[in-house]
Amino acid sequence: MAIVCITGASSGFGRASALKFAAAGYQVILCARRKERLDALSEQLEKSFGIPTYVMPVDVRDAAAVKIAFEQLPDHWKQIDVLINNAGLAAGRDAFQDANPDDWEAMIDTNLKGLLYVTKAVVPTMMQQRSGHIINVSSLAGREVYPQGNVYCASKHAVTALSKGLRMDLLPYRIKVTNISPGLAETEFSLVRFKGDADKASQVYAGYEPLHPEDIADVIFFAATRPPHMNLEEITLLPTAQSDSRTVYKEQ
Repeated sequence: MAIVCITGASSGFGRASALKFAAAGYQVILCARRKERLDALSEQLEKSFGIPTYVMPVDVRDAAAVKIAFEQLPDHWKQIDVLINNAGLAAGRDAFQDANPDDWEAMIDTNLKGLLYVTKAVVPTMMQQRSGHIINVSSLAGREVYPQGNVYCASKHAVTALSKGLRMDLLPYRIKVTNISPGLAETEFSLVRFKGDADKASQVYAGYEPLHPEDIADVIFFAATRPPHMNLEEITLLPTAQSDSRTVYKEQ
């Protein structure tokens, strides 16, 4: 059975992807900070789908912890076939001049540096296998910029650029790299961005139907299950009500 490793697996796109891949018989490495959520998800996957899971409670922002966590994987679990770099967040929605630099650090450390640390830990084995698939969850914000999105957009633009660079460097090893760019999708994203303000978060998704975590999981799974000779380089998906990062049609 193939092995998939998912960061940010405790909620949102990551959790939905874990369910999707487990249902297809994949063995799943669940990586996130919240161990209690990972344990509950692990139990659900093993009970529902009869597949083995491996729980990896680690903060991807911690380079040393990531290195140790992957070094300590049992040999079998090191043979990762698909890496889904999903861990990410937005912190604050402010004009650049009003933003808190601590929010910048959180976004850059998670969205970009965390992805780098995890990928660096996984790539050597994929190179030895001469196969593998890295799927980076970027954002429409990695292709466009919107007001008060400055550093978040910059961090996701970096993910999109990194996906292209990885694809070039890993080409001789037959390692696929796919960049996924979702538009507005309802998860804990806005609740985190607005520091727990549920009213502000709910307004983001009012008046239209946003994407659901399962929508993104379906696309990730589709990309991961193409034939060996085929790689989907870039996938952008939007809710029907959205045309770009600034334009959303909301029912009155």
